[in-house]
Amino acid sequence: MPLINPFRTAFGINTAIESVLVQLCSNDYYGWGEASSWRDPAYSPECSSIQFTFSRDFIAPLILHNNIRSGNELQKRLCNIKGNYFAKAAFDMAWWDLYARKHEKPLWKIIDGKHQTVDVGADFGIQDNLDQLLEKINTAVTAGYKRIKLKSCPGWDLVMIDAVRKEFPDITIHIDCNSFFTLNDLDMFKKMDHYNLAMIEQPLAHDDLIDHAKLQSCINTPICLDESITSVDKARKAIQINACRWINIKPGRVGGTTNAIAIHNLCQQADIPCWIGGMLESAIGASHCLALATLANIRYPSDIFPSSRFYFKDLATPPMKHSAPSQFRANMLSGIGVEPDPLALKEYTLESAVQGGPVFIKSL
Repeated sequence: MPLINPFRTAFGINTAIESVLVQLCSNDYYGWGEASSWRDPAYSPECSSIQFTFSRDFIAPLILHNNIRSGNELQKRLCNIKGNYFAKAAFDMAWWDLYARKHEKPLWKIIDGKHQTVDVGADFGIQDNLDQLLEKINTAVTAGYKRIKLKSCPGWDLVMIDAVRKEFPDITIHIDCNSFFTLNDLDMFKKMDHYNLAMIEQPLAHDDLIDHAKLQSCINTPICLDESITSVDKARKAIQINACRWINIKPGRVGGTTNAIAIHNLCQQADIPCWIGGMLESAIGASHCLALATLANIRYPSDIFPSSRFYFKDLATPPMKHSAPSQFRANMLSGIGVEPDPLALKEYTLESAVQGGPVFIKSL
């Protein structure tokens, strides 16, 4: 889906978002999943073209013609496949949508969501200049957003944070470093303690836990891990060594809804609060994120956006829309309550594959 404006982060500029959509069918029921690792292997080692090929050639044959009774059983069927979390996630999310539709319940209720209405924040990528950034933040604050997330990278760090905090002394702010700093930047992170940031998201390497634990022991500002948390086991280890005080859960990054719920529950037991992130998916993927955002231990405004924030036209319908300023309300339709728009799907599809065979869902 082409973006209205380029999205700029520490690892590059994106003008369009590529996703893999998966539809699982079982008799008269179906479910949709979406996972977007993006076009380039920059956020993670995965990229969308490899995701598609891997999904078609390796994952789909493992699950067709099988009685899959739970998300955990689906994950067990995929456990011998190393990595490829985004590819697995699209199938896992589709299974959960199918399961909820079969039982004629909203997905957020199926997964024991507690709050139908969820808070969300405003995010801003790296801008051309500070004036441009401050103007955009002011628009978001005026619109009622409860927190601001700022992308950061070398050269767009302390000076940027200082300018924003001086202009907005009272708003909740955190920065997202997308893994582009190292422990050599320790003095800079210590200075960030003066700016009352809610957290510093993924400051160090995308697959690191050890250095994050050292950094967290040296600064007062909470660290939030994102890219480093790719599994329940990685979350357990991060908690065990005190590598963070927050965890961002992206269902695509962790292999799907099943693992996202398990990470949420693990964090809840350890009193590590969570929030939900996304990868600028269509309303299909975003609706899966919205369902997860209703869980009890989601204690910070999540990264879920109205479709019009990034896209001229969403791939799916109905598009994502705020129910109130800085809030979304999970719908009461079966499953995620969202479908691809047939014309948009035809227009945006780069490659597709169909593989036959029933997927059986056992009743509750």
